[in-house]
Amino acid sequence: MANLSEIRTLNASLSPKYNNPVAVFVGGTSGIGQGMAEAFARLTNGKSTIIIVGRNKAAAESIISNLPRSSDNPNDSVYEFVSCDVTLMRNVVAASKEILSNHHKINFLVLSTGFFSAAGYEATEEGIERKLAVSYYARWKFIHELLPGLNNSKNAGEDAKVLAVLGAGRGREIDMDDLGLKKNYSLKNSAFAAPRYNDLMVEAYAKRYPDLTFIHAYPGTVRTNFAASAESTAIRIAAPLINLLLRPFSVSPAECAEYMWHGVFSYTKGPFLMGPKGDSLADKLHTGPEDQADKLWEHTVASTTLADDTAA
Repeated sequence: MANLSEIRTLNASLSPKYNNPVAVFVGGTSGIGQGMAEAFARLTNGKSTIIIVGRNKAAAESIISNLPRSSDNPNDSVYEFVSCDVTLMRNVVAASKEILSNHHKINFLVLSTGFFSAAGYEATEEGIERKLAVSYYARWKFIHELLPGLNNSKNAGEDAKVLAVLGAGRGREIDMDDLGLKKNYSLKNSAFAAPRYNDLMVEAYAKRYPDLTFIHAYPGTVRTNFAASAESTAIRIAAPLINLLLRPFSVSPAECAEYMWHGVFSYTKGPFLMGPKGDSLADKLHTGPEDQADKLWEHTVASTTLADDTAA
């Protein structure tokens, strides 16, 4: 595997050369999502559209204010924030409609949403477990709602790629009779189910949209504010110590972003599982019964379809 300096050079050569690449970062107000947004602005020399989706408007505005702008024409740099609490699917639909109303194409969709909570089963008002809503269901729904933009990019001969960042290949076998974990919820079951759901998600989407690229990545240990933003006061207090202890074994969001982009730029068409260096985890794809992806798909359609919404 190439070192970081070599990866940066490769990324510069592989980055989009077509006019106005559009990238959407769901969870882009901090951590890996922020790092990838900042890297994308730099790799495109500010000649791109970057849409940051999240709850923290102040954080997004701070990030946007520091993104590089095109030296040729500042108007070539389009940086936006779309507010969305992704625990609710109706908010995902609204945010997606807002994005598509302003942008006819989407070249890259990066999904890095997540939060830490030691609480037990917490159902949203839409009946979805809250942590899984963020780490899986909202991701699936964003892809579904933004498919028109991705397909427009594909039809124009441009990149049309989705990256979900969580735990590629690190899930465990799931209970197909308890999708959503309403019967047998535990933090352990949730922690192992979410990565597996994301694995199956990219497999199912690639089966239905074979000309698009769907990637699920395991980024490794990254120095983010994940612990500092935890709902537990004890974990928030311990966050600086946790980060200090992990520092020798972790990378910065900026470094992680370079490797993630290298993988995204390199993979074309189909489902892919990706490791911390952008490396292929092909041996971990397609494990378990063949019908799992389809059964999870059907469950997810039923769980995320709103009264006035139609999912296919």
